[in-house]
Amino acid sequence: MSEPQTSQRDTKQLLAILFVGIGAGFLSGMFGVGGGILLVPGLVLVIKLDQRMAHGTSLAAVLPISASSLVSYWMHDNVDWRVALCLAVGALAGAFIGTRLLEVLPHRTLALAFSGLLAVTAIRLFLPLDSGVRGVLSLGMIAALVFIGLITGVLAGLLGVGGGVVMIPAMMMLLHLPATLAKGTSLAVIIPTSLMGTWRNRAKKNADLQAAAILGLGGILSAYAGGWISGKMSDTVSNVLFASLLIVVAVRLILQVRAEDKAGVVQQ
Repeated sequence: MSEPQTSQRDTKQLLAILFVGIGAGFLSGMFGVGGGILLVPGLVLVIKLDQRMAHGTSLAAVLPISASSLVSYWMHDNVDWRVALCLAVGALAGAFIGTRLLEVLPHRTLALAFSGLLAVTAIRLFLPLDSGVRGVLSLGMIAALVFIGLITGVLAGLLGVGGGVVMIPAMMMLLHLPATLAKGTSLAVIIPTSLMGTWRNRAKKNADLQAAAILGLGGILSAYAGGWISGKMSDTVSNVLFASLLIVVAVRLILQVRAEDKAGVVQQ
């Protein structure tokens, strides 16, 4: 007769969660994203969480990871708080909508949507974007930023990502912000977005807070280092590396969905 387990997870699995968090934190600091790009597939492929639970858990872990990354950018004055405020207004509303959709959309749809997001982001990173300096925000720009924030919040609540993959290119193309400034501003918006999304997901039991805490701890340890390296790396090298990673993860998730389709175990 086996001994009763004192925890739902053994030491090996807890260490795996910690290392996924370390990797996500490093990516967060280096690329200005919340880390969900790596957290969601890590939780599904390594930890074997259900897709819906992985999205909710990822968003909860994004909070401490993004906060740690933000410190590095803020210390070097690479955060535009005016832009962050406009984006956050829309993002908070969007996170509420996204978490509502998370309750009803099927596993397969979530996995394919996330893969599509990764692929689109990777393509965008291979395209050159002009950058400039901070300028005056017109009413039209403010309205556009609120709308971008809304889309970002929906993706955050639905897909478990912070939304940096949407906000960063949008700020670079719309406002011509330098890449580093766009990354820091993105992190500032991700924090309230993840708070709103996690509050909603917790109420709906779509988040594993134990796993999220471990992920966050691992991410804090590496996020600052990633931010330091980001300041030393050219935008071209940074974009190519990140795009390559996104493509690999997107392909892996699509292959997983195909395998589940063949096995007839897709959860609807």
